Amino acid sequence: MTSPHHLTPPPPAITAAGLRKAYGDKTVLDGIDLHVPQGTVFSLLGPNGAGKTTAVRILSTLSTADSGSARILGRDLTADPRGVRSVIGVTGQFSAVDNMITGAENMALMADLHHLDRRESRRITAELLERFDLVDAAKKPASTYSGGMRRRLDIAMTLVGGPQVIFLDEPTTGLDPRSRHNMWQIIRDLVSGGVTVFLTTQYLEEADQLADRIAVLSRGKLVAQGTPDELKRLVPGGHVRLRFDTASDLASACRALGDGTPDDEGLTLQVPSDGSVAALRLLLDRLDRASVAVGTLTVHTPDLDDVFFAVTGHPDNDKVEAR
Repeated sequence: MTSPHHLTPPPPAITAAGLRKAYGDKTVLDGIDLHVPQGTVFSLLGPNGAGKTTAVRILSTLSTADSGSARILGRDLTADPRGVRSVIGVTGQFSAVDNMITGAENMALMADLHHLDRRESRRITAELLERFDLVDAAKKPASTYSGGMRRRLDIAMTLVGGPQVIFLDEPTTGLDPRSRHNMWQIIRDLVSGGVTVFLTTQYLEEADQLADRIAVLSRGKLVAQGTPDELKRLVPGGHVRLRFDTASDLASACRALGDGTPDDEGLTLQVPSDGSVAALRLLLDRLDRASVAVGTLTVHTPDLDDVFFAVTGHPDNDKVEAR
């Protein structure tokens, strides 16, 4: 017989309830709730000063909340901060790499901080240098590394202690597009290995590419939360563009749907839609019942820039900085 213990689901990677933090009379976090399942990427977005870095500092035990509670893998932040630190890793906006020493020496220093014995230290260092394509650079001073190499070394150092939850605060800021895409792959690989990633970023495309769930902070409050697709459906302007082979098909579709903006020259019909599977099925069923053949169909949904502007009042991602 299975014991009740085996039926207990694993705890979420991160939970927070009512987290508040103020500096003087400025409230930075105004009672936020979070729920992050294990083995996922959770991205926190928000304009400069929204409170994102404050949230990271609290959840990683670098700062304390004025009120509210939080747990990391079931460990209470207040009651068991040492337990929390034993399962997390943090990579901040500013690199923890010591430029005066080599990559391998940086790794060894981190292994010492985690009290690893010499054999374990060598094994983990070699494994991580290989994994992050830093073997050739390992004996060179970190001051000679490119921005992308330094960021890879930074994350490799974070992984020395085998954290199960990693906080990445703007991990790709200042990187060129190739290095940024390499970093995205590293993050995907971490998650496929079971690690949970809590990501703040100033690039909306990055959150769209990586995050299973996104929360948007504005003036200390969570103003939207959901999957990237769910958030995009919050914003009006989504539509389906139907292309037809003949003008008569287009005219029949207009009659059948009674909705939309036709383009007689392009033989297309633009119909408002949230882009969901249910909405598409309904649309195609109506056309099918009217015996109208559709050539091609494309779905156009608002992007995260539109969502960000709609929920925070900030029009562009120049203002989206993790703070």
